[in-house]
Amino acid sequence: MDLETAIGNGCARDWETVDARDVEPVRFAVIGLGWFTKGRALPALESSDRCVPSVLVSGSAEKAQTLADETDGATRGLTYDQFHDGVARDAYDAIYVVTPNALHLEYVETAAEYGKHVLCEKPMERSSDRARELEAVAADAGIELMIAYRMHTEPAVRRARELIEEGYVGTPMAVDGQMSQRLLDRINPDPEQWRLDENLAGGGALFDIGIYPLNTARFLLDSDPITVTGTTSSTHDAFADVDETVSFALRFPDDVTGRCYASHNARQASSITVTGTEGQIRVEPAFFQEQRRTLHVSRGDGRASIELEPVDQMLEEFDYFADRVRGDAALYPDGEHGIADMEIMEAIYEGAEEDRWVSLE
Repeated sequence: MDLETAIGNGCARDWETVDARDVEPVRFAVIGLGWFTKGRALPALESSDRCVPSVLVSGSAEKAQTLADETDGATRGLTYDQFHDGVARDAYDAIYVVTPNALHLEYVETAAEYGKHVLCEKPMERSSDRARELEAVAADAGIELMIAYRMHTEPAVRRARELIEEGYVGTPMAVDGQMSQRLLDRINPDPEQWRLDENLAGGGALFDIGIYPLNTARFLLDSDPITVTGTTSSTHDAFADVDETVSFALRFPDDVTGRCYASHNARQASSITVTGTEGQIRVEPAFFQEQRRTLHVSRGDGRASIELEPVDQMLEEFDYFADRVRGDAALYPDGEHGIADMEIMEAIYEGAEEDRWVSLE
């Protein structure tokens, strides 16, 4: 694929295999009704012609039902206990799990019991052991399991991947990524929030936002690192139990190197860059949903910056999942892909603690 073709494809849904008019929408039970669900996920589901947010699940019956009454397509609000007990299980086909990381497994176990497909937020769980258990539960039940890496359906990232695959940058040599924000100022000022609880989150900046450049690097290169190391730091009292900032280095096969940075206490920024023997591709801004994507490319003496039409990243992700559930094409990223990130991040922590490179082979 040349640059002109990539630009022409723009925001094309090249992953579509099933006409939405020919199939029934996938009805979701949405597990966890925090700010992300209310502000990002539910609006996307309401606007989809492939999905319906039919059941909403929360710790509070009143909160769940109130939000269900306000949500187009929702028919029922449930408590977590009611969900586990199978209440209204005929009203949904799949679940979207957006609880704290350490609670993902228990909701997938219930979904598996009732034969419901699963879209599970990243990171997959709080540890690789629990992630492997989660994947095994889904596999044994024969249900579809997708991990919610929305960069895989982000058009700017997909166009960058296609150009890399077609040799636009020559042979890839290095990948660099970053994602940072001021968590307590921008997202949630509560120092007791679950993202700062190691038992619930599993990790700090690495698990929450460092996973974006890490996974996107894997996706762009279509390759996994073979050794990693890192450093972590925390300067704010709220980050006593988890990393506030992380820097990590990656070595991929064929001598490709990677450097990534993530922080919960730095100015908002995000980008991913692949540099090759002949050129370079950068997506910046890359990861925050509300921003307009620009694809920056250079090869030889030529340079260009292509601003793509914005898409709702959550809508793209939900619709992709529904396309795969209703069609015959293989679903990806799957549980094995999610487990790999868990193992890589744990190795980065090990490298940071022991000041050494850790092998993943």
